[in-house]
Amino acid sequence: MAGKNILSDLTFLGGPSRLARYVGRPIHHFAAIEAAGGVLMLVATVAALVWANSPWQDSYGEFWHTQVSFSVGDYKFEEDLEHIVQDGFMAVFFFVIGLEIKRELVAGQLRDPRFAALPAVAALGGMVVPALVYFAFNAGGPGESGWGIPMATDIAFAVGLLSLLGNRISSQMKVFLLTLAIVDDIGAILVIAIFYTGDLSGGWLLTAAVLLAGIIVLRRLGVWYLPVYLAIGVAFWLAVLESGVHATIAGVILGLLTPAKSLQSEDEARRWADWLRMQDVVDLDDARRVGFHIRESQPVSLRIEETLHPIAGYIIIPIFALSAAGVELSGDVLSDAATSSVTMGVAIGLVVGKTAGISLFSWIAHRLGWVTIPKSLAGLHMVGLAMVAGIGFTVSLFISRLAFDDESVADEARIGILVGSLIAAVVGLAILSRTEPRPKHSDEP
Repeated sequence: MAGKNILSDLTFLGGPSRLARYVGRPIHHFAAIEAAGGVLMLVATVAALVWANSPWQDSYGEFWHTQVSFSVGDYKFEEDLEHIVQDGFMAVFFFVIGLEIKRELVAGQLRDPRFAALPAVAALGGMVVPALVYFAFNAGGPGESGWGIPMATDIAFAVGLLSLLGNRISSQMKVFLLTLAIVDDIGAILVIAIFYTGDLSGGWLLTAAVLLAGIIVLRRLGVWYLPVYLAIGVAFWLAVLESGVHATIAGVILGLLTPAKSLQSEDEARRWADWLRMQDVVDLDDARRVGFHIRESQPVSLRIEETLHPIAGYIIIPIFALSAAGVELSGDVLSDAATSSVTMGVAIGLVVGKTAGISLFSWIAHRLGWVTIPKSLAGLHMVGLAMVAGIGFTVSLFISRLAFDDESVADEARIGILVGSLIAAVVGLAILSRTEPRPKHSDEP
């Protein structure tokens, strides 16, 4: 049986093209997980809202503010559950984002400027215009620091929504939205790192720099024993957490440092596979040996991403939604939100700002000859995708946690995120449902 499984992997090595292996299959796998993860996130969001508005609503805040502490020598770690999710679990989520960005830079859409130009320009418009819309409502006010909230796109909900439309959505539209979201993630990471960083500690920053240099040196020396990198990576995350830089940035940096090229050539793996075929009897040790060489012909980043992505999509993001979406929806809160410039800035930024920014920047770049908009992305297709990109749930909620110390202002922002994302989803679905279905068995090059 082991020999059969290994031999079946050889088809993977020798059959599809490099593009299909390193771009097509990861994107298909990514989309499948994101769609299912979006459903779990929605369930967690509803559960958080019900919990926060139930007779047991006090237990919601009490649970997430439960303190967790431990000591190692002179060092003492003490955080509540909310910050453990925000600084710890979400660091793993951003590590996966770092891996995705690295893959796209090395072997995906972002590697080729011709293919990356359109979604990159669209993503830029989808970040700049929503921030300006938010500023128009809140410049000089107490909510001014929340301008980064409507810039984000939640890829889980967006892909999940597209999956409802079947053959009306071409593969080119999906790849465009995925690439746009990845560029959007890069922008969000930069915004968090630069504008939502607290007071810095020089000693901890130096410690983080030394650990980072150690990782780079180990890579140059060809050390690939993952437990070593896991130990140093955890230490690096802790140093970044204590330094004042948001701990999720540690996850992104570690993801970008993970090798995205295979450590062994495909030819070498194929030679081992040919050797296995010639064996009259395949024992377990032989199968394991060949399996090792086949695995080493795949990039380390891809293997780690395939392991962690389901954990991030199915566990971490739903837990984060459960911790972050619990907003009290009493009459007074809703009344305040209805007249709040923060709520209006976030909701209109997500719905109008995202749609206008992505569509307008794409059109201008096309008119200037910088990019070419294919037929499957023109007209209502672009407007619909731009509207869907206004579903800014996960990262928007995350930034709202960083932007406001005042919990009442944060609640107004979260209501704006929920309302804006809901409108973007419904209107985007309505627009895309009016487009022509893609002919069966057809696909864009």
